[in-house]
Amino acid sequence: MEKNIFAIIGWAGVILCTLGYLLLNLKVLKADSWLFQTLNILGGLCLATAALNAHDLPNAAANVSWMAIGMFALARQLRQR
Repeated sequence: MEKNIFAIIGWAGVILCTLGYLLLNLKVLKADSWLFQTLNILGGLCLATAALNAHDLPNAAANVSWMAIGMFALARQLRQR
């Protein structure tokens, strides 16, 4: 059961990150939009959670970095308002 939960979390991360990238390339979202950054942050969180559960530390580190970049960009955008 626990394995299934982490698989679902991982797939949610894939969907969120891929959706953000797709919408960016279709020019539906801009790179500096809060929605794009939020999709990346949540997607990275889901993927990092699944990777940590699988003890896949390089993948977890990559996704935590992805999340951190999104949080930095979002914070910078909020400060500029």
